[in-house]
Amino acid sequence: MSRELSIAIVGYGTAGQAAALLLSRDGHRVEAFERAPQPRPVGAGFLLQPTGLEVLWELGLLESAFAHGARILRLYGETDAGRPVMDMRYAELEPRLFGLGLQRGTLFSLLDRAWTSRRSLRAGCAIVSVDVREGRLTDADGHRHGPYDLVLVADGSGSSLRGQVAPARYDRPYPWGAQWCLVETGAWPWPAELRQRYRRARCMAGMLPVGTHPDDPVPRTSFFWSVPAAALEDAAWPGESAWRAGLDALWPEAGERLAATPVPQGLARARYRDAVHARWYAGRAALIGDAAHAMSPQLGQGVNMALLDARALRDALRAHADVERALAQWQRARLAHVRVYQRWSRWLTPLFQSDLDYAARLRDRVFHPLTRVPGLRAQSLRVLTGTRLGWFGTFALAPALLDALAAAAAPAPAYTDPVEAGGLP
Repeated sequence: MSRELSIAIVGYGTAGQAAALLLSRDGHRVEAFERAPQPRPVGAGFLLQPTGLEVLWELGLLESAFAHGARILRLYGETDAGRPVMDMRYAELEPRLFGLGLQRGTLFSLLDRAWTSRRSLRAGCAIVSVDVREGRLTDADGHRHGPYDLVLVADGSGSSLRGQVAPARYDRPYPWGAQWCLVETGAWPWPAELRQRYRRARCMAGMLPVGTHPDDPVPRTSFFWSVPAAALEDAAWPGESAWRAGLDALWPEAGERLAATPVPQGLARARYRDAVHARWYAGRAALIGDAAHAMSPQLGQGVNMALLDARALRDALRAHADVERALAQWQRARLAHVRVYQRWSRWLTPLFQSDLDYAARLRDRVFHPLTRVPGLRAQSLRVLTGTRLGWFGTFALAPALLDALAAAAAPAPAYTDPVEAGGLP
């Protein structure tokens, strides 16, 4: 680093937290603004891919993540008739690789507790305006903050500020959303798998083991239920009996896990956007994380992309004293990775969340056979693990990270697929 910068971060989700931690450790003066009076995570759980694990490893948080997360060895999806649609095993790409199911609250706590150097967090302060030329912020009470050498807008996929930094090429909501919750893992028979079940593209449920929270030792699993965005409105609630009957009809084992969950009170609602910007920055301000490149959750890359954005920005600021040159290098470094995932997410989402029955029938017939073809299988595994760079390149993981994954993680318990063992259907 050639000089100390004053940096404001708007939003204290994963992108904002990671940026605050990485940049303050480099000696910059960081001030974070969060509209919530008590900052907390949004969402239930997610799958941390090897790319995201690499950032936690650099931050010295890998062992803590392993202490709470659930190692995921396989991603498996099937129709309600038991026909396999997706079957991906990390070890087929590289024996040391795996994903880590993690509660959002766990990652939030790990990043928050690690930010101890020069910490400045203004909670309950909603920023409504960004002056990109002067690097100033205005909050909802009319108070002005700054000037800053750099302003990072990290207020998520529903960003209210992205248009003030850089106009979006397009910014539109997805017509489908989801209901989420955490349930006790208990005797769930697939503790090392992300499992999904589909009925055409209109109905999808997912179960992802996500381990424990620093303040809660009970292992939990994240439940995902796909619904049209209109069905998330209170007036569209079908009633508890009808809702549970729909889940039981698709996936009885998942329904059993949710038996003690109050509905709809215990279900969080999620809506998604697709936002593409030609430029992520202007003047002294930049978009980062979902604010820069919101996409469908179909490939589950949002948290991983946010961590990678923050690390790449730190590296660019190390390389260039001039902020604008650093931002230009940062966006170039990230675009080849981000763009391909935006496109794949946009193309794949109708196969899993839509009213297009013909698309679902095509998926059910060809998706699994195609991903069994050796060359295509390797490419599919790279897309799902976050290690695809552009259309044909590979996101190179640090060799030392692979050694750390093998050495730092506790050995996985002996694992037998219940289906192959003749157990649960």
